[in-house]
Amino acid sequence: MSPTRETAQGGRRLVIVESPAKAKTIKGYLGPGYVVEASVGHIRDLPNGAAEVPEKYTGEVRRLGVDVEHDFQPIYVVNADKKAQVRKLKEQLAESDELYLATDEDREGEAIAWHLLEVLKPKVPVHRMVFHEITKDAIQQAVANPRELNKRMVDAQETRRILDRLYGYEVSPVLWKKVMPRLSAGRVQSVATRLVVERERERIAFRSAEYWDLTGTFGTGRAGDPSDPSTLTARLASVDGRRVAQGRDFGPDGRLKSDQVLHLDEANARSLAAALADTGFSVRSVESKPYRRSPYAPFRTTTLQQEASRKLGFGAKATMQIAQKLYENGFITYMRTDSTTLSDTAIAAARAQVTQLYGADYLPDAPRTYAGKVKNAQEAHEAIRPSGDRFRTPAETGLTGDQFRLYELIWKRTVASQMKDAVGNSVTVRIGGRAADGRDAEFSASGKTITFHGFMKAYVEGADDPNAELDDRERRLPQVAEGDALTAEEITADGHATKPPARYTEASLVKELEEREIGRPSTYASILGTILERGYVFKKGTALVPSFLSFAVVNLLEKHFGRLVDYDFTAKMEDDLDRIARGEAQAVPWLKRFYFGEGAGAATGTGAADAGNGDGDHLGGLKELVTDLGAIDAREISSFPVGNGIVLRVGRYGPYIERGVKDEEGHQRADVPADLAPDELTVEYAEELLAKPSGDFELGTDPATGHTIVAKDGRYGPYVTEILPEGTPKTGKNAVKPRTASLFKSMSIDTVTLEDALKLMSLPRVVGKDPEGVEITAQNGRYGPYLKKGTDSRSLESEEQLFTITLDEALAIYAQPKQRGRAAAKPPLKELGNDPVSERPVVVKDGRFGPYVTDGETNATLRSGDSVETITPERGFELLAEKRAKAPAKKTAKKTATKKTAAKKTTAAKTTAAKKTAAKKTTTKSAAKKTTAKKTAAAGAKAAASDSSTSSDE
Repeated sequence: MSPTRETAQGGRRLVIVESPAKAKTIKGYLGPGYVVEASVGHIRDLPNGAAEVPEKYTGEVRRLGVDVEHDFQPIYVVNADKKAQVRKLKEQLAESDELYLATDEDREGEAIAWHLLEVLKPKVPVHRMVFHEITKDAIQQAVANPRELNKRMVDAQETRRILDRLYGYEVSPVLWKKVMPRLSAGRVQSVATRLVVERERERIAFRSAEYWDLTGTFGTGRAGDPSDPSTLTARLASVDGRRVAQGRDFGPDGRLKSDQVLHLDEANARSLAAALADTGFSVRSVESKPYRRSPYAPFRTTTLQQEASRKLGFGAKATMQIAQKLYENGFITYMRTDSTTLSDTAIAAARAQVTQLYGADYLPDAPRTYAGKVKNAQEAHEAIRPSGDRFRTPAETGLTGDQFRLYELIWKRTVASQMKDAVGNSVTVRIGGRAADGRDAEFSASGKTITFHGFMKAYVEGADDPNAELDDRERRLPQVAEGDALTAEEITADGHATKPPARYTEASLVKELEEREIGRPSTYASILGTILERGYVFKKGTALVPSFLSFAVVNLLEKHFGRLVDYDFTAKMEDDLDRIARGEAQAVPWLKRFYFGEGAGAATGTGAADAGNGDGDHLGGLKELVTDLGAIDAREISSFPVGNGIVLRVGRYGPYIERGVKDEEGHQRADVPADLAPDELTVEYAEELLAKPSGDFELGTDPATGHTIVAKDGRYGPYVTEILPEGTPKTGKNAVKPRTASLFKSMSIDTVTLEDALKLMSLPRVVGKDPEGVEITAQNGRYGPYLKKGTDSRSLESEEQLFTITLDEALAIYAQPKQRGRAAAKPPLKELGNDPVSERPVVVKDGRFGPYVTDGETNATLRSGDSVETITPERGFELLAEKRAKAPAKKTAKKTATKKTAAKKTTAAKTTAAKKTAAKKTTTKSAAKKTTAKKTAAAGAKAAASDSSTSSDE
């Protein structure tokens, strides 16, 4: 109901939104009488570990955070970092006359509003306030027209959250046991990873085919001008009426799909080119068709992510972070939407700007409308557009950097959506001639002219394929007619090779997930972030490359949890969740079918049981699938044949290849580079890796100790060490550690000698003593060679100085004032060009924690899979964009939270100690079990959380 007049005049209203930035903006529109506070995302959720679960819950409930035996009742706890905020909200509510819940109008926002009600327990009137843009008019209308909380949306979100928890907490431990610790599985992230892995499998299986054709440059004999060129370039289309094979005619096995086409090899192509050298050519046909292109629909979440990736080089996560800031500060409408609809206000604003900026000729007679293409579109929002009833041009916003660029993209797309079609003509010209050897050759050329650019004056969409021709590209052909004679100025033979299917980019993977109806637009950015952070996928340029680890994970899931990563089954789960949201299905029966495999509903084809979630003919529920793991062979799951008896294995510490049986004669093993793309591991490369010196290289015997000295290639680089005699204690107070030293950067494991090794292991070296008798030593540390005198350390210029520096030289270094702050800047490792945002030069530098890109203002560390040698300018710009999009950390809050946490831990430790003193041995066993449960649940929490549909307000 609308607020009362009395309250409006003298009451106090508490408005709760998700983020502080949004709270600040909205407060400016509401004025006195309103207190606007932020919940800072979710205030309550399923527990992140057994330690957060109230003591009254035990067993599976404590592990899962969900009581699966009692209608899947979730156990909600107030997040530890939100308790202070909840206390503040309760204090503000106690002094208020009305409560307005103004969280986002989607499932996530509705769930946050419901949790606020459950925790705050207000005794004053409560209103659900909704808006799609943060402008003065929109906020004031939202206050005047509140609605009731939508419990169906809350139920759907709760079901989704419980489903993701069960999936993550039950399947992830299987990965820990059978593949590697600390892995995670998720309802959407596992399917997204499978898509990337399947594309890589296609690339591995792909066999390239070579084919040739001819390119001819033909002259009209006229002088020519820009509107009527004097020459045209055409490709060979057919020989003796038989079409010449192109790339599309070959299958992934490198063979022709049909024998009806002519496959030209190099010899045939070159002989034909020679035979056509003196041939007279003529125009055989000219076909002209009208060309028309309509504008693109306004942005929704996924199309914005795709286009920001193509045009601006932003990742999905960075795009959503920047869009979130634009929304919270009142520049655009809500950025999580499935809709392409514009309100009447927005259409009027767009049409006004078309007339103002481009003229009435570009404005269609009637407003354009766009039908939604997304099945079960759930968000009741508009498309993403500039906010307000008059759009601010990019120059009027005062925005800079990434926010300016993304706003400009949204503004252009919105205005263009209300402009006229682009029109023109497309022309195909066929040119023929008879070769000296009697063969008839026909060439073809196509052109396009745009007579009225229409919406293209404002905006042209990008393409996933960097070689694709954009819509506004013209190709003008000479004005020729059938029968016109042409002269062949040049005919060349061109060789081509078919290419494997392109790897996914963030943009194309988002598009694929949406087309398959897997997940929801609001989750895609977090899903992509998760599979990158977990190491399942890494980037090479903009391409998403699966790691060998992801091959092992997907292999296990496909073989033993086939239906859980089945694309149709995952899409059907989304349908079921949407049916729950619409009130057409009940959550509890659906969860029972999914988890316990109860058959109710299977025959009707409406539930989880119908889609199945087992392997093969197994139609049991998830619980049964994860109970008996005896059939899963961990070694088989993580092994992949390469060829020539070589097998790739995914081990606990990374991928490696081996041939033969361990500890038997002829066994070979070699580590595989972590950033190697799976399709690059050929038999030839594997043989190279195995042929490289590896393992232990015996260098000789230390004459002083009699110990054998060996060189090894370890995880962190080559090093030398000694082999201690059998029986030497390795643990306990008498343990003896072998002397070990890393090789200098100038050394190689192939050439290091016993003398080198003994010198390295002699470090630290005593250089001498200063006049006060304090010892000076030369040492090799994490950040390079240095001198140490007491607590005073000084860097050395090179590792060789560790052995050559004299006492006088060391004293001279210490006589100099110690440098404070940063050392002299190192020269850049690579230059990438000017950043499109800051317009400053971007370079790759070597930093304390590894290589990073910088434009002088923003620094971004290279990720796993990036390297100095392979990083592209686009990738460098993307890393900087993501770094700029991240909000700065609030150090004060962290310190306070840390102190409070430490205090709680101290108190808890004292209490536990007191209990243990009085307890019996049986209690100790129980405590051990609880500790194990806590560890398991804590690790599972990360897995489940990774696939939750969480708001970026959090």
